Amino acid sequence: MEQRPEQPQPQPAKADAAAAADTSSALNGLLDGPVKRPSGSGRPAAPRGPGAGSGPESWKEERTRSVEDNEMSLPSLAAAYTTILRGLGEDPQRQGLLKTPWRAATAMQFFTKGYQEKIVDVLNDAIFDEDHDEMVIVKDIDMFSMCEHHLVPIFGRVHIGYLPNKRVLGLSKLARIVEIYSRRLQVQERLTKQIAVAITEALQPTGVGVVIEATHMCMVMRGVQKMNSKTVTSTMLGVFREDPKTRDEFLTLIRS
Repeated sequence: MEQRPEQPQPQPAKADAAAAADTSSALNGLLDGPVKRPSGSGRPAAPRGPGAGSGPESWKEERTRSVEDNEMSLPSLAAAYTTILRGLGEDPQRQGLLKTPWRAATAMQFFTKGYQEKIVDVLNDAIFDEDHDEMVIVKDIDMFSMCEHHLVPIFGRVHIGYLPNKRVLGLSKLARIVEIYSRRLQVQERLTKQIAVAITEALQPTGVGVVIEATHMCMVMRGVQKMNSKTVTSTMLGVFREDPKTRDEFLTLIRS
């Protein structure tokens, strides 16, 4: 009698949901990495970073690139720009383009230098105990960023206001917060929220308001090509969100 080959026994199904949780990404606008399970917990850890619902310490954990990383990645970044030039139909060996890949690579590293900086380095020595509970506003802060969709500039102005809760921040540090977050690949909506959440987590104020007015070169130079278009975004937290009078006072003052 002909013997049939043994059929492989079905293997027990793996916990797909658990495996997916272990390899899923935590997207907070700054990092893209695996979510680790805390020991003894059946749920993945919450994503960390401003705007991601993290704890009050999340603003201290943001550096993703170092000066050493810049030095190591510069040759490959320059080589990538050489490839781009060739892809555009140019000759990277002609006189005017000989040093362009290196110039472009170092410029891009500068445009995105916010990845090398941590908010805590800026704020730790500039938070002061002060019995002041009236609105503090710094407006018309120049902002330059890079659109993460097209790698072209975004530029405009940032207006920040907050109501202190026994602690105030050195005024120039508000501009430094803007600089750190804007010098990354960004979308304006996320940038607005990151600034507001960082101030909230650092100072625990009664409320924070952030408004950004910006021009996007991806709208000016390509696509719809509207030269005078501006994008306005806002994030209101605490009493700036809950109390219409406080919000209106802030909006009136930044427009005056």
